Amino acid sequence: MSAPPRETFRRIAANLATVMHGQQLAIRRLLAAFASAGHVLLEDYPGTGKTTLAKALARSIGAAFKRVQFTPDLLPSDILGVSVFDPRDQTFRFHEGPIFTHILLADEINRASPRTQSALLEAMAESQVSVDGASTRLPELFFVIATQNPVEFRGTYPLPEAQMDRFAMQFGLGYVDPEEEVAILADQAERHPLDALTACVSLEEVLALRRGVRRIRVSDEVKRYAVDLVRATRTAPGVQLGASPRASLALIGAAQALALFDGGDFVAPEHVQELAVAVIAHRLALDPQARFSGATAVSVVEEVVKTIAVPA
Repeated sequence: MSAPPRETFRRIAANLATVMHGQQLAIRRLLAAFASAGHVLLEDYPGTGKTTLAKALARSIGAAFKRVQFTPDLLPSDILGVSVFDPRDQTFRFHEGPIFTHILLADEINRASPRTQSALLEAMAESQVSVDGASTRLPELFFVIATQNPVEFRGTYPLPEAQMDRFAMQFGLGYVDPEEEVAILADQAERHPLDALTACVSLEEVLALRRGVRRIRVSDEVKRYAVDLVRATRTAPGVQLGASPRASLALIGAAQALALFDGGDFVAPEHVQELAVAVIAHRLALDPQARFSGATAVSVVEEVVKTIAVPA
């Protein structure tokens, strides 16, 4: 018998916490995106555990996992796959690329050319891949975790706004407290804790979790609140490009996941507020003068959250 959706979340979060010390907030955000079928962009310094988090999630649910190291010479076919001519049958056979998996880690995604980055667009938006005129569906649990390094810009290609909009959330892990860092050293004294990590839920339970998230009630007032937050970014001072309706969808979906995690039957405004920066900020484009004045997308969203009236 499958576990209730909230129990599935609790098990996965506890399993991840055995590997990711001091990263409860990152785990909560990652699972909110995953449970609401959204993709995640992790932007943080090297060595903070981005790759480990992706591997730990895959192992916790017994999912297929593929990692693609994005480099300037990576081609779209290196991700999607390629049709190879079979001389015996005189036909072309499609050889699937690493994108045909449950969890795809796109490591340092901004190091690949825009052409290769765009190979992910259709996959992330529609869960399908088109090669040589034929469309192939991706696994139902297809989930992209992309990473990028915020301090090295030589040899990188910034992700265009259209691709940024495909990510439900962007956030970082950050450095942990000294006590947690000491615990990491102790855990890895003999071997990496990932080596001992096993699946704690089944893929069927994960699918049930996603169905459970969609059943969480959202009142008309909370829907309007989320829309008002997103719409306010389009007219905020210094913003060239505000958030799209896709941001509203991602915000409500992830808020439904948080409500389920917290044991509620409906979304509260607090769930929307908690996720606003992670869901909206990376979709904004500021004008040069605003950036020069010190404004950031995060500060714009934080100001919007302060000014928009919260439904009673």
